[in-house]
Amino acid sequence: MILIVNTTSDHSITDELKKQMKEKGTDAEIIETDALHISHCIGCNHCWLKTPGVCSVKDDYELILKKLIHAGQLWVISDTALGFLDHKGKNIYDRILPIATMYLKFVGNQMRHVLRYDNKTDLGIIYTGEPEREYLERWNERAALNFGSKSLGVFSSNEIKEAVSCMC
Repeated sequence: MILIVNTTSDHSITDELKKQMKEKGTDAEIIETDALHISHCIGCNHCWLKTPGVCSVKDDYELILKKLIHAGQLWVISDTALGFLDHKGKNIYDRILPIATMYLKFVGNQMRHVLRYDNKTDLGIIYTGEPEREYLERWNERAALNFGSKSLGVFSSNEIKEAVSCMC
């Protein structure tokens, strides 16, 4: 399953995604977050220690997290600020933490969290604005690596066709 989370208020991006995916024969679940309340991670570590796998922040992100656990791909559509994802897009990534445990293991010569679930969700970004693209690409690669998955790439909202070519 492909999960697409649009944190912008621009629904024309998801309209174009639907059109391009239909032409390719790809299906995805799209969540528009502009009407949802999604808070930031408060760093309490309850998802690791007190309520394993369950975020202590009770908001609309719970819906996304339940779907994310089963998704093969997560695409985050985000505006940018200061050359990076804006706070709404970054919240989606930060709140992925419950899929990992507090336990660590070596993968090569680096430490990684042991994942809570067998499913590994690959990560992609579609952005609006003008980020520092090379930095954003490297950051997405590192985020995916931390969750045992791979980066699907970082694409401008003008590159929807290219992003869809990475969706399977």
